[in-house]
Amino acid sequence: MSKTSIENRVAQIRKSRGIGAAELARRIEVSRQTIYAIEAGTYVPNTEVALRLAQELESSVDELFSLRDSERGAPDVVNADVLSDAPLAEGQPVRICQIGSRWVSVPVPNTPFFMPEADGIVKRAVSITGRAGLIVFAKEEASQKRLLLAGCDPATSLVSNMVERVSGIEIVSAPASSKLALSWLKEGKVHIAGSHLRDPESGEFNVPYLREQFAEEELLVVTFAHWEEGFVVAAGNPKGIRTSEDLGRRGVRLVNREPGSGSRALLDRLIGEAELPRSKVHGYERVAFGHLPAAFQILSGAADVCIATRSAAQTFRLDFIPIQGARYDLVMRKRTRDLPAVRAFLDVLQRATLRRKLEVLAGYDTSETGSVVVV
Repeated sequence: MSKTSIENRVAQIRKSRGIGAAELARRIEVSRQTIYAIEAGTYVPNTEVALRLAQELESSVDELFSLRDSERGAPDVVNADVLSDAPLAEGQPVRICQIGSRWVSVPVPNTPFFMPEADGIVKRAVSITGRAGLIVFAKEEASQKRLLLAGCDPATSLVSNMVERVSGIEIVSAPASSKLALSWLKEGKVHIAGSHLRDPESGEFNVPYLREQFAEEELLVVTFAHWEEGFVVAAGNPKGIRTSEDLGRRGVRLVNREPGSGSRALLDRLIGEAELPRSKVHGYERVAFGHLPAAFQILSGAADVCIATRSAAQTFRLDFIPIQGARYDLVMRKRTRDLPAVRAFLDVLQRATLRRKLEVLAGYDTSETGSVVVV
């Protein structure tokens, strides 16, 4: 058997949780010197102390302490939940994030002309449980200063970039419809979920759905921005698309959004009010996952119209016909707000610089950005 030693990550995980050594010692009922000795590697705690540490740091014992070969630098192998609508093949690059004691992975899209930045690759294809075996290059780095945010708003990249510049916190984004993002939040797979679900009876966004689906949960709901949804068409609107009735005209090709998205719900409401059968809407079954992918289909000429945000149309210099305003909220569990990374994220939402960017680059109304919505 090769020579092994105990490696511990207590200090790294403690600091990522924003807990001081003295405070941790008080919580697990040991001396501060004991914490320092554990972190320095000069003292190996007994089972009871190790379990208490794991509980207070919202981690697992094997994430705090592990047996490692004396040879350094070998990749870790971890099992992780996968946040993806599509199946992942072996070798797929992924980014990972730690939520409590579980690892969660998000596939990295292949960007033309660039090698994607990733934390590892899929070693074993996704199982029916939605988990995959990963080869991870730097597990310790991925466990610190990261937030996992699921949603469909393309402008969240603006806040993500600013959060990283200001605080060093990385935002790992998982593209998802509103309902899928909230489902992942309910399952404990993301820190924050974005949503713009309109209640058909009251016209209110998000709150009625959250009250129904998270009846026993304490949530914090923070407004990201108000936006406009509407028809995105080619520059100059060559097909003359103005209303939902136009979607049934010969020669008009639609690209739809995935089930569970607010945009698809809006489309269904519009064609229902127009008494237009889905079978008459050419392209109803064709799906693009996200506002920007849908708008890109218009830019490429693969479709003539989609429902997306004004920001998606602006990104590709396409024409936009507004239909309704919407409020995009960021939803999290109340206890998540106490994480240092989340506090840094929420602080950035209050910055005037961010609001100006959202207004100019995305065309958003930021008058309520950062405000808490009562659930």
